Amino acid sequence: MYLALKHFHITCVVLSGVGFALRGGWALAGSPLARARLTRVLPHVVDSCLLLSAIGLAWMAGQYPFVHGWLTAKIVGLLAYIGLGMLALKPGRPLALRGGAFVAALATFSWIVSVALSKNPLGWLAGL
Repeated sequence: MYLALKHFHITCVVLSGVGFALRGGWALAGSPLARARLTRVLPHVVDSCLLLSAIGLAWMAGQYPFVHGWLTAKIVGLLAYIGLGMLALKPGRPLALRGGAFVAALATFSWIVSVALSKNPLGWLAGL
């Protein structure tokens, strides 16, 4: 059961990351695809599945935030990613600000993945 949930979680991570990259690119280019109904609804479904599977995995593995540093780091990174993503996708903000937030959100996403893979709170920052 754990392995199936882990594979589902990883699939959701990939879908979420690719979806955000597409939406961000469309939003920055001014494409009408960024405002399509499916583009606005599907990310909430994928991200809800991602969050629920993460909670299930943490519970099954007995690893909890504020007890395990790498998991706490992922949660802090997730909050930063959400904030940067909201800024990047919000219309009406200056394009340079949205573009910078988009790049920072993608970097944060990659850092969160590196923390998950390494189980090190610094993730790829440990190599700098």
